[in-house]
Amino acid sequence: MKFTALPEHIDANGHVNNTVWVRWMEDLSVAHWNAQAEPDHRDAYVWVVTRHEIDYRGNVTEGAEVTGETIIKDGPRGARFDRHYEFRDAEGKALVRAKSTWAMVDKASGRLMRVPAEVAAPFLPPEGAES
Repeated sequence: MKFTALPEHIDANGHVNNTVWVRWMEDLSVAHWNAQAEPDHRDAYVWVVTRHEIDYRGNVTEGAEVTGETIIKDGPRGARFDRHYEFRDAEGKALVRAKSTWAMVDKASGRLMRVPAEVAAPFLPPEGAES
């Protein structure tokens, strides 16, 4: 997905605020879930973040555009999936790399649950692919 740094995204240091990067990470995650998950899975489950790790390698100023990508490199561990992100500038330079741990919640009960294999399958790399 492409993101443009708008005036409201800029902090006192003149670049995109940390909270905006987290928002963009969530936007990528939700778009990926909605694009890949089966409709009955989207109806039955929601995700919550349990952890974020972000490495900033450059700044983005007002008006600049970045391209964000997300990938799940490994299968779930119980209720949790690690999702990786990379945001690149127009020249392809990685400006932000991040990882979030998401946990699956059953909508009906509101409880964490182990990620079923059929829910994970559309998001996993092909067999034999490197993570």
